Formats: sequence, structure tokens, C-alpha cells
Amino acid sequence: MARTVSIRELRNSTSSVVAELEAGERVTLTVNRRPIADILPHVQQRDPWVPAAELRRIVSTASSDPALLDDLADVRGEELGDE
Repeated sequence: MARTVSIRELRNSTSSVVAELEAGERVTLTVNRRPIADILPHVQQRDPWVPAAELRRIVSTASSDPALLDDLADVRGEELGDE
């Protein structure tokens, strides 16, 4: 559950509120005891694309259909096994 922080408390204790966010806590910001915003810790977005070498490593270590690389090569238009 998020901790409730008034706009006044945020102004007076910004560093402690930021420290809570850095620790992963969620904060609900209020004005006149009315919630107006949720402040969430930042989450690093991961690029969904990986280099071909990394994909080959994942496929070679995971249990998968042996023809998966061929299917991916068809989609990509080239052999993934070639460097």
C-alpha cells in the first residue's frame, strides 16, 4: 500500500520522500486530504530486441524446438547461424 504524503510534507521533506521512492516505496500525493497523484519508483525499461549472438545463446541453452532458428531465419530473411 502506498504511503500518503501531503503536498506540504512533500515540500518540507522532499529528500526523505525521494529516499522512500528510491527504496521502492509508492507514494500517494494529497491536496487537502484528497489524493491527486501516485508517485512510483522508476523502472528501467528493457529493450525487447537482443543481438543475434545473444538470441543464439538463449536458444542453445533453453529447451526449444530444434527448427526454431530456421523459422526465425525465414522471418528475418537470413541465416542466424552465419556470422
